[in-house]
Amino acid sequence: MYSRQVEVLNATGLHARPAARFVRAAKQFSSSIEIRKTESSRGVNAKSIARLLTEAITQGTVVEISAVGTDEREAVDHLVELIGSFDY
Repeated sequence: MYSRQVEVLNATGLHARPAARFVRAAKQFSSSIEIRKTESSRGVNAKSIARLLTEAITQGTVVEISAVGTDEREAVDHLVELIGSFDY
């Protein structure tokens, strides 16, 4: 398992459009991927738009992205960079 934390800086958080981009990117990897708010003890499937949107991840929220699988490190690093690039 590999994981990293990142703060969501986007003014609107992970609303519908960036959440959809995030899920599309997560689905490109074979690893099992979860995202969770650091203040929460449970993560959700990062490949599910419905699960991601129910988390209501807003600006300033620190999330942890974790993955298990053959491309876990590549998946997590890519998704952390993606969250950092959201500017709308």
